[in-house]
Amino acid sequence: MLVKRAFWSYVSTSGFSSLAATNLLKCGDVLKQARVFTEVDVVEYSKLSHDTNPLHFDSECAKLAGFSDRLVPGMLVASLFPRTIASNFPGAVYVSQMLQFKLPVYIGEEIVGEICATNIKVLKAKHVVKFFTKCFKRDGALVIDGEATAILRSLNKEPARHCIFFDNK
Repeated sequence: MLVKRAFWSYVSTSGFSSLAATNLLKCGDVLKQARVFTEVDVVEYSKLSHDTNPLHFDSECAKLAGFSDRLVPGMLVASLFPRTIASNFPGAVYVSQMLQFKLPVYIGEEIVGEICATNIKVLKAKHVVKFFTKCFKRDGALVIDGEATAILRSLNKEPARHCIFFDNK
């Protein structure tokens, strides 16, 4: 666990890499997307998922449970991970995700989702990629920690408008 933290800390603070230098995903590359989750997002998510937990809709209920206000559903926040992968690697197949929810996310907070490629294997002309997955609040507080695996048709990044690319050089 300590090795993961040290590695992630190193990668997260590494310098900006020009897309002209390389467009191929490699171990150590970090992709980020930021998003502010709104009340409309929570309502629409609830309609799709049938998650009607009052912690997402009732401030008093949330306060009685020890939170300062209504919460964004954790799985909605975690949706930043497949969004980031798919927006950079169209046609990616999300295979697995392990999540640990560390801190609550409140409606209106900006959250930055980060994925860091940690292992790349070629399998029948496709690429199986493992990622560290993390979400942070604006102050740097870790709200979600995890790992994901996706199958990519290509390692060639097709950058989305809201992604920032880093590498470990």
